[in-house]
Amino acid sequence: MSFLYSLGLNIYHLTIFLASLFNNKARLWIKGRSGLFKEIEKQVSPEDNLYWFHASSLGEFEQGRPLIEAVKDQNPSIKILLTFFSPSGYENRKNYKAADYIFYMPMDSKRNSSRFIKLINPSKTFFIKYEFWYHYLNCLKRRNIPVYLVSANFRPDQVFFKWYGRWFRKILHIFTHIFVQNTRSEQLLKNIGLDNVTVSGDTRFDRVAEIARQSKSIELAEKFREGSTVIIGGSTWEKDEEILAEYINTSSAKIKYIIAPHEIRESKIERIIKSLDKPAIRYSSADINNINDYRVLIIDNVGMLSSLYRYADIAYIGGGFGVGIHNILEAATFGLPVVFGPKFSKFQEAVDLVRAGAAFPVNNFGDLKNQFDKLLENLRYKEAGKISKDYVLSNQGATIKILDKIKE
Repeated sequence: MSFLYSLGLNIYHLTIFLASLFNNKARLWIKGRSGLFKEIEKQVSPEDNLYWFHASSLGEFEQGRPLIEAVKDQNPSIKILLTFFSPSGYENRKNYKAADYIFYMPMDSKRNSSRFIKLINPSKTFFIKYEFWYHYLNCLKRRNIPVYLVSANFRPDQVFFKWYGRWFRKILHIFTHIFVQNTRSEQLLKNIGLDNVTVSGDTRFDRVAEIARQSKSIELAEKFREGSTVIIGGSTWEKDEEILAEYINTSSAKIKYIIAPHEIRESKIERIIKSLDKPAIRYSSADINNINDYRVLIIDNVGMLSSLYRYADIAYIGGGFGVGIHNILEAATFGLPVVFGPKFSKFQEAVDLVRAGAAFPVNNFGDLKNQFDKLLENLRYKEAGKISKDYVLSNQGATIKILDKIKE
């Protein structure tokens, strides 16, 4: 099975290489790994007391971030090495201040893993959520380096729990300890003989609470809101934008809207503006004097969304018509009810908030209109928003639980 695993990774690498000829993200993936070992050898001393954190992409990084910063706060002498698999993580966080070293993760192979771990010589290693790299884990085990899986979330339909998943189950047994988000995950792991498991919760709750505390004041957003009820669309994709535009165009409610698309390519911004019948302006074109002439504010930059939620009353979170919804907790921590597309079942926080009456899945424009209208009626969004905020507050503390367990 390890041969098929390695073969699959080689095919993946070849595919990325071919895609890099015409795709910028794939090009960054290849370029970021060029000369990587020489750069690591030049920067990192194997004599350092170093913790290695690995996150696949930007979302997983945000999940691991509270733990990274807590480790650094408690012991500033520890060096933090952070790796990413995806360009969307590395390119957005390559200047992250709490990490001493930031690299792409070398492709998983027996040779690469041995060379990489020898160079960095970590005291402890942390993989965030869904990282199960066979050769790296085996190398860490051979060198007796503790490796932890953080904020993991397991489901019965995953390969580990199938009759044919024996080889994959062996991977899980390599981890020194696994920190899971919920008791369902704990029970699934116990059913396959894993006892080194702690239900710590999800570190993202600690992260979004910190985001709320540190959220920036945005003067233009404050002026835009000024006495109005605001619906925000966060990390939206084309299907999300289509039904949002239909609601904006047909609703008679005196509402203002902020749309922060997942991608801010010029063609995408233009398409959103053309789809709207009501006055819309890009953030980059707005100023204090003209912003109140518009009903829709289109965000054409990155890094602002998490602070923008404080200026809204209802949030629509994108991605639910694609591979899955984006981060709904960033909106929930500000006390907003959340609406999203149908693909949310893999996200425990979405399932929990739907059950609690603070999140509302929709399948089409009709559903969206119904949910928005209900929330706006008699200010019902305030009650649902309080449930959201209380949910985030009640689930904080995962970072401390993980740190205490590691100290043991």
